[in-house]
Amino acid sequence: MNMQPLILGSDHAGYDLKEAVKAVLVKGNIPVTDAGTNGPEPVDYPDFARPVAEAVAAGRFPRGILVCGSGIGMAIAANRYPGVRAALCLDEETARLSRLHNDSNVLVLAGRKTDPETARRIVRTWLLTEFEGGRHAKRLDKIRGIEETLHLK
Repeated sequence: MNMQPLILGSDHAGYDLKEAVKAVLVKGNIPVTDAGTNGPEPVDYPDFARPVAEAVAAGRFPRGILVCGSGIGMAIAANRYPGVRAALCLDEETARLSRLHNDSNVLVLAGRKTDPETARRIVRTWLLTEFEGGRHAKRLDKIRGIEETLHLK
């Protein structure tokens, strides 16, 4: 598996799945930084999307993983950061395509929709799939152009 360090975060609804994913990564000798939450007590997902998205956007981590109940809130919050391409993946195919075509750098999982074994397969696929480049690189350049335009205000 990809041995680059990862940063992880979750809200309360994603806590159990985050812990299961973290255990698999640690067992695979992948360096992991856990940005929280640290238990099942109710918290707000943007508070945990922020440190992961900021770290990836700043280049302190090449990739991150976020987990909330549906995955939708974390994806919305993370994608507010320039340079972050957060992809909600519910299966291996979407994980593969998110890397191959979109060069996703934040994987978002749905804690209430994804069992630990499926999550393990999704994470493995996401970590092992490289960006294809080519025609897809042109599209990412267009996204960067949108980000630059929006952040001039």
